Amino acid sequence: MRRSRTVALTAAAAAAVLIVTGCSSGSKSSGSSSASGSAGGGGADAATKGVVNASDKKGGTVTYEMKGAPDSFDPGNTYYAYIYNFSRLYGRPLTTFAPGAGADGNKLVPDLAESLGKPSADGLTWTYKLRAGLKYDDGTPISSKDVKYAVERSNFAPDVNSNGPTYFHDFLVDNATPYQGPYKDKTGGLDSIETPDDQTIVFHLKQPFADFDYLVSAPQTVPVPQAKDDGSGYVKHVVSSGAYKFDSYDDGKQLTLVPNTNWDPATDPIRKQLADKIVVRMGMEQSTIDKDLMAGNAQVDLVGGGVDPQTQAQILQNPKLKANTDNAYGGRLVYTAINTKVAPFDNIECRKAVQYAIDKVSVQTTLGGPIRGQIANTVLPPDIAGHQDFNVWETKDNKGDLDKAKAALKACGKPDGFNTVITARTERDPEVQAATAIQAALKKININVEIQKYAQGKYFSDAAGVPQFTQDHNIGLMMMQWGADWPTGYGFLQQISDGRAIKASGNSNLAQLNDPEVNKLLDDAITNTDQSAREKIYGQIDKKIMDQAVYVPLTDFKVFLYRPDSATNLVSTSAFSGEYDYLNIGTTK
Repeated sequence: MRRSRTVALTAAAAAAVLIVTGCSSGSKSSGSSSASGSAGGGGADAATKGVVNASDKKGGTVTYEMKGAPDSFDPGNTYYAYIYNFSRLYGRPLTTFAPGAGADGNKLVPDLAESLGKPSADGLTWTYKLRAGLKYDDGTPISSKDVKYAVERSNFAPDVNSNGPTYFHDFLVDNATPYQGPYKDKTGGLDSIETPDDQTIVFHLKQPFADFDYLVSAPQTVPVPQAKDDGSGYVKHVVSSGAYKFDSYDDGKQLTLVPNTNWDPATDPIRKQLADKIVVRMGMEQSTIDKDLMAGNAQVDLVGGGVDPQTQAQILQNPKLKANTDNAYGGRLVYTAINTKVAPFDNIECRKAVQYAIDKVSVQTTLGGPIRGQIANTVLPPDIAGHQDFNVWETKDNKGDLDKAKAALKACGKPDGFNTVITARTERDPEVQAATAIQAALKKININVEIQKYAQGKYFSDAAGVPQFTQDHNIGLMMMQWGADWPTGYGFLQQISDGRAIKASGNSNLAQLNDPEVNKLLDDAITNTDQSAREKIYGQIDKKIMDQAVYVPLTDFKVFLYRPDSATNLVSTSAFSGEYDYLNIGTTK
């Protein structure tokens, strides 16, 4: 979703080339220290400015802890930002973001590929060359055919791998007979991905795509050897192309990674291999995770959403603890999606009633107050290029307007209110509390809201992300947090607003918005070679979405992370929603 991801990029980086010559490999971060420098031992927000505790010390166990479990550790079947970030430890996409703070962390660099893509003159073909000498953890060579297969399994087999986005499916030219994916079609795969040799992969698009180098940074391009893929079981034994490999995996409980002895640092200018072991502990309480971080018994909260409210209050009262925190925007929006396919929300007047009734200040308070994000009134966050300031459903001091809400209900034909359901993720206490605040606000206009909670690992595959399920269970409202798939307006907007991106499972367009004008504007933007023109269009799309009242923006979210002294090479990265960059974290223990 990136159900949480990134921020704005420099103009030069965002202006993807369509009609001019291909991009070169550009700057290659060494990984030993950020271009933005070392921040030493810290101070508040130190990791937003540089690398804290920069070190090449080897050894020890780096421990990640998380509440609940992710959708999947399979790089081709995930859509959480923290797994996009973490999966780079054992999987290398064609491109990725360089470790670094601020603008340095938004720098797109080649990873599995030896350079950024070479577009054709018409922008319809993109070519990548893989680095020489790449091997899997079993010592077998990595081939361009494995990248092709990875894209096919992640985008064309929704009955097996439904969690990720659908960009490749939507923009690659399909076969004459619609391609059914590698598990059903054994004829040779998608014709529009060519592999003329083991080092070269060529993508043929239906239309020019200005952000294609960003698209291939997704873990969907992490290579997968077809012979080792057993569909949904692949997550138990993911074949590594990165610096670490799977050692053991107990679903929902623990994942252990160990060094990949066939990883060659000569082929990888951005990774280190510091820890002797990397452990992910799942199913923990957030308060326990916070205590372990402050005691130095864990190095990272994997989800990267920040400490819980009680810990936050404790930290803010203690200058010594506060000096070990990082508070950063990450291009994230917290919002409530209004389901246009569930009556009476198929009527815009009933959607307006929700827009006017919600007290955003009370919601902001449940999410941790201003330190955890400013009140939002638009879909595009202010740190995504193309953002414009406007407020379509304005209320005094953002505290709601019951008179306007009741008038909208009357216009909708529901003056006495109605019943509906709102969903939230079980493990995310602030999200549940925000839903509770919304429930209380809507009660004042006789909209009776039942809160239903679902595990974050199944939220999109089994509940909110399954349109038929939401329609069958009267789910009219859904809590959501979203960050850009990559740091442009298209990377933020497309999966949540394009009607063609609606999926039967793993859906991110929770409102099920399918507006031909919005769809066309998205197409106009991504084929436009002029960056400023693209950004203007993104602002227009935002306004059209808000005019239809399908999303209620709540806050432009900020993370509030605790940084343990036992962790080395910590840097807050814009490219992964303000989380720490997981690529090179080590430990002093």
